[in-house]
Amino acid sequence: MSNYSNTPNSTSFEYENCKELYILSRHWKSDLEFYKDDLRFLHNLVDKYLIWITKKENLELVNTIRKKEFSLGLECDNLLAEITKHLNEGAMIIENSKESHYENFKKTHLLLENNIAEFIKEFRKNRKEVFKVTEYIMDSEELGRILDS
Repeated sequence: MSNYSNTPNSTSFEYENCKELYILSRHWKSDLEFYKDDLRFLHNLVDKYLIWITKKENLELVNTIRKKEFSLGLECDNLLAEITKHLNEGAMIIENSKESHYENFKKTHLLLENNIAEFIKEFRKNRKEVFKVTEYIMDSEELGRILDS
């Protein structure tokens, strides 16, 4: 009687798990590219209304937002670079079945997951702030009437 089981051996399991992590990483990269485009849009939105701002208080609010957008843009670029490196490592593991690198790949993956989650949290917070400040400035500077005329 043979001793076969339906459960995969650890090498096979790790290989399939690595493929799944690789696919997830590709989704992260796509998401980060979207966030980068959205940051560019928000930056252009803020710049569009900057020329109409006359109150010092409002200029300070906008400058705070612009600094945060710049910081988020740099963070997004760094995460994209890390994801690209991570994807390259994952591809090498998958193509060459380098089991010795798999544990490091998993650790890096978890770290990236946490960093991306934190970035998304900050991004959403910033996006809400941009719209809140834009609405406030539109009202306080009476930009709605200026832009409609």
